[in-house]
Amino acid sequence: MAYGLATRPVRAEIRGHTVGYVLGLPHADVLVAGYLLATVGALPLSGDPWLRGLGLLAGAGALLCRALWRLEPVSTWCAVVAACSVTVFGWVTRRPPAAARLRGGERP
Repeated sequence: MAYGLATRPVRAEIRGHTVGYVLGLPHADVLVAGYLLATVGALPLSGDPWLRGLGLLAGAGALLCRALWRLEPVSTWCAVVAACSVTVFGWVTRRPPAAARLRGGERP
């Protein structure tokens, strides 16, 4: 997908209340599924409850975007990812620095 974005023309169009992106990528559904699997798929399997929550939030958001905006889910996916970034911020700020974890005997 990244190669296609870097080497092909990209066009954005207003479609109703969303923005549609025209990339002309072959097998776009398979590429999007692979992208979601790579970026969201492992998170629900994490031992960390914040990361599991992030995975569930992102996965539910992807399904919601697809269900509500069948033609243009990418436009609303950006808003879901912004909400997920708040979860990542909470995860990062609640953890002690790596040096403190190591002094306390925890493994990073």
